[in-house]
Amino acid sequence: MTHLFEPLTIRGITLRNRVGISPMCMYSSVDGHATDWHLIHLGSRAVGGAALIFAEATAVEDIGRISPEDAGLWTDSQIEPLARITRFIDEYGGVPAIQLAHAGRKASTYRPWEKEKGSVPKSKGGWQSVGPSAIPFDSDYDTPTELSLSEIDRIKQSFLDATKRSIKGGYKWLELHAAHGYLCHSFHSPLSNQRKDKYGGSFENRIRLTLETAEAMRAIWPQEYPMSVRLSCTDWYEGGWTLDESIELAKKLKELKIDVIDCSSGAGTPLAKIPVGASYQVPFAEAIKKQAEIMTAAVGMITEPMQADSIIRMGQADIILLARESLRDPYWAVNASRVVHQNDKIKLPDPYQYAAYPKG
Repeated sequence: MTHLFEPLTIRGITLRNRVGISPMCMYSSVDGHATDWHLIHLGSRAVGGAALIFAEATAVEDIGRISPEDAGLWTDSQIEPLARITRFIDEYGGVPAIQLAHAGRKASTYRPWEKEKGSVPKSKGGWQSVGPSAIPFDSDYDTPTELSLSEIDRIKQSFLDATKRSIKGGYKWLELHAAHGYLCHSFHSPLSNQRKDKYGGSFENRIRLTLETAEAMRAIWPQEYPMSVRLSCTDWYEGGWTLDESIELAKKLKELKIDVIDCSSGAGTPLAKIPVGASYQVPFAEAIKKQAEIMTAAVGMITEPMQADSIIRMGQADIILLARESLRDPYWAVNASRVVHQNDKIKLPDPYQYAAYPKG
């Protein structure tokens, strides 16, 4: 039976186990450039035994950032600070991954711990957000500008340019962010997309941007490296995006040679009532894995080693992506291996291993 610490090979990449670090915004970049903070943050999770180490949502253009302090890959000067991180992750056995994103109508907002909420005014470094329709995310968000067809084409090209920079930056796994109310997801959902052209209305039209972007990215991304797409599998709101639609989209993404669906949910509307609890999003990963016949990653309130191991053993998902729990414990993977009786499958670097676990 497959378990949490069994390797997983996808294309030409082998993950040393099924534990990954989910892309988590650090709101700590300088003009989109990574800093020493990102090196230590991501590098420590590689040292701690995780197999797949995702850089946070990385904007493909400056107006695609969630906040002014967000990561970016819209200019060549942003490559080397990231390459420094990928070299370190490689050295310590992890697979460096990057999630490319555009925040759409949820761009230009304050960091979540700031006193101010909602959109950052232009006088304080903010900018005009964009979206499929001129519908604000919430009452304290600015109304986005509805994208023209030529602007949509420009953004798709920005994703391709950032993909090329990701290759130069040493990444070996690429993800398209199509979740959490950001640009691609906002096209999926009827709650935010009221267009009348080829990008709005029908299911086929609403998923067009994601499919076109994913196909173009996959075409230039090295064939030996995996590519995933993160989906919000439901809006958790009547009249919004549904799990059934996510399953159908996953089938189409599989036809485009996408390898994994990263299964999250929500964040498309502030009106959603989400039943948050242990493993609450795992059923989405299981449904897409079985019905779309594609590998999936499970996320959301997965904190305990036996819980994570059970999800893999029961065939509900192929990869576990940790977020906040990995912030609490950068060495979660090593510690979990002992809890699930697989401590021979993973160890810390020699200086730590010798001092912390002198008997192996």
